[in-house]
Amino acid sequence: RALATYFHKPPDQLQQAQIQDYFVYLVKERHLSAASCRLYLNGIRFLYLQVLKWPEFDVPIQIPKRPQKIPELLTRQEVKQIIEACHNPKHRMLLLTCYGCGLRVSELVSLKVRHVDERQLLRVEQGKGAKDRTVMVSAALLAQLRHYWQRYHPQDWLFPNSNTPRLPLTMSTAQKVFKKAKEATGIQKIGGIHSLRHAYATHQLQSGLPVYTLQQQLGHSDIHSTMHYVHWVAQHQSGVPPMIDLIEQLGVGYE
Repeated sequence: RALATYFHKPPDQLQQAQIQDYFVYLVKERHLSAASCRLYLNGIRFLYLQVLKWPEFDVPIQIPKRPQKIPELLTRQEVKQIIEACHNPKHRMLLLTCYGCGLRVSELVSLKVRHVDERQLLRVEQGKGAKDRTVMVSAALLAQLRHYWQRYHPQDWLFPNSNTPRLPLTMSTAQKVFKKAKEATGIQKIGGIHSLRHAYATHQLQSGLPVYTLQQQLGHSDIHSTMHYVHWVAQHQSGVPPMIDLIEQLGVGYE
């Protein structure tokens, strides 16, 4: 409809060059993002192939690349400030677990009580790529998780939904928890709750954790994904020291 309005004629009467011009207009005059331009492209392609029955839609169109925004690295002090700014004990435990294990937000909210192993292990089921993995848990974080369970006694989900306990906390809620806590500190760095995963990875590397060990912790199938964190570490030393206890160094409890 927008395409027809722009040219004041039916789309089946347009030439290939006109369709190209339309996308130049979307980018240069309307300043649409790459994601919006792709929505327009998919809709127009569907129109010509499925509705107007063109044999093919081979129109070379220039769409701006998606901007690659790298979250700004949080220092250990900033992580501490964010967690301390979260006054809800359950939400604070959520952020501690995210940082202490370097979890993705989808993995974080999917944790169940039975996934916590007293042998300082955490089972992550069906993480990215539908893969299960076991993550090492520090002694300090395990102690915090034990106290959290003794106080709240979550039955199934480690972080249940407050309104419907049979369901887990949603990813959007976890994001809002982090955003609210970060705003309370006045920290202006770019990035949502995933920043805690980046901070975990970088802080472990700074302490000398081998890249291949970090790869297993993060659940990366390709070592090159883990190597992206190395550029944040000025003097990464290869060695085989034990994983450091980030939560103990943080000095923050869940309440």
